[in-house]
Amino acid sequence: MNPAYTKSLNELIDQFSKLPGIGPKTAERLGFHILRSTSQEALGLAQAISDVKANIHQCRVCYNLAETEVCSICSDPRRDHEVICVVEQPKDVISLEKTGLCKWVYHVLNGHIAPLEGVEPDDLTIDALVKRIRGGTVKEVVMATNPNLEGDGTSLYIHSLLHSLNIKITRLARGLPAGSTIEFSTGNVLTDAILNRCEI
Repeated sequence: MNPAYTKSLNELIDQFSKLPGIGPKTAERLGFHILRSTSQEALGLAQAISDVKANIHQCRVCYNLAETEVCSICSDPRRDHEVICVVEQPKDVISLEKTGLCKWVYHVLNGHIAPLEGVEPDDLTIDALVKRIRGGTVKEVVMATNPNLEGDGTSLYIHSLLHSLNIKITRLARGLPAGSTIEFSTGNVLTDAILNRCEI
């Protein structure tokens, strides 16, 4: 807390500094940017933050981000609802959608199995995925968990639950480097991985 600043400005800078990737200097610059902004611009930002917290929740079908009961992807009749792509987090859906190749629907696990971090299968949406597959007309499940130890372990666990069902289970091709994350992969890498996915 800088004694040269007012209480409100110190509080704003402190809140900015809690954001990921924002250090003290950047937080200070953001604080002064808001201070110099018009009231309309500053309140617009505050309203956008408020709206995100008030309006966004999980889709009741796939657990992706939504502002309605069912997200826009799940409710789109042009999508192939017989193919479900399983991802770890909503940001992975965004990355895959940017390729323009994905005509399927998704299922967001909200994480990966990591016993050392206290994350067990019951902490994820795996049970909901299995129920969804058993209760529908799914023909293929595309495993798009991250190509690292936790992602592969999660994929294998889900495969063990689904292998007795009469569905095709594929995984994104290893155009994705081992140990990387989907979120930070380039469009070309994701395109190769989607087009060259293989059965597991």
